Amino acid sequence: MLSMRTTVLLTLIVSSLVAKAQEEIPLYENEIPNSRKSEKVSQHLLSSKDGITRIAGVTNPVLYAYFPEKQKNTGKAVLIFPGGGYGILAIGHEGHDVAKRFAAQGISAFVVMYRLPNAQVMLQKDIGPLQDAQRAIQLVREQATEWDINQHEVGVLGFSAGGHLASTLSTHYQQSFIPNPDHINLRPDFMILAYPVISMSDELTHLGSRTNLLGSSPSEEQLILFSNERQVTQETPPAFLIHAEDDNAVPIKNSLVFKQALENHQVAVELLVYPKGGHGFGLNNSTSDIEWFPQVVDWIFKL
Repeated sequence: MLSMRTTVLLTLIVSSLVAKAQEEIPLYENEIPNSRKSEKVSQHLLSSKDGITRIAGVTNPVLYAYFPEKQKNTGKAVLIFPGGGYGILAIGHEGHDVAKRFAAQGISAFVVMYRLPNAQVMLQKDIGPLQDAQRAIQLVREQATEWDINQHEVGVLGFSAGGHLASTLSTHYQQSFIPNPDHINLRPDFMILAYPVISMSDELTHLGSRTNLLGSSPSEEQLILFSNERQVTQETPPAFLIHAEDDNAVPIKNSLVFKQALENHQVAVELLVYPKGGHGFGLNNSTSDIEWFPQVVDWIFKL
């Protein structure tokens, strides 16, 4: 039998490993930029019959960090942006579940609980999520040495509207929307986009996402600026896209036009198309035996 001292020691070790596996890290140490207080907006979990964890009213952005075991660590990292139409965050199956899979593969993963655009708590709501995305990659690179991460191997993964945010970060990195006195590189090294909203154009966009981000009457300048297929350059990071042909929420043409824009600028891109699966399937498309996650991991290691 184990001695009481040994049992206590093992308990402490296990607790330490669990704490290391997930840490909650505030994005901002002090003042959150572009914010104002409102008693009408509160951060809260939404109950759901489908077992999916969703959160609404995000006003205090954080990173949930999942670090791999030391002997498995590859030095690579990925920031994960859950979807939810810029109205909620599907932070379970499009966040924490995915982060755990990456950590098991030796890749540090950070679920970004970003602020949702809301004029009641933001001075300029269209840039609020992008500020949090920029701060997330800035923070990871600032802490790269401490967290045993190669700051030149930090990518992003976004689902649905989170895919729009990931692609916005990947195409708008040259302009800093946050204080960046040390000139930290805000460009992701790669991007993975699952059933992403890409365009704000009438014929392609997910209207709910566009309305939540830009309002009901966006300007032409806003529509162009946040249509990320129109913001691609030769310096845009390589991409892996995942989409189902029968997606009735976010048409697959979003991924197709983005793929074409990347190819037009000689940016490496791969597209995995599922015949079926609809929208929001997360890690597991139940209509197919093909898993996208192992393919993505192989792609990351080959970059």
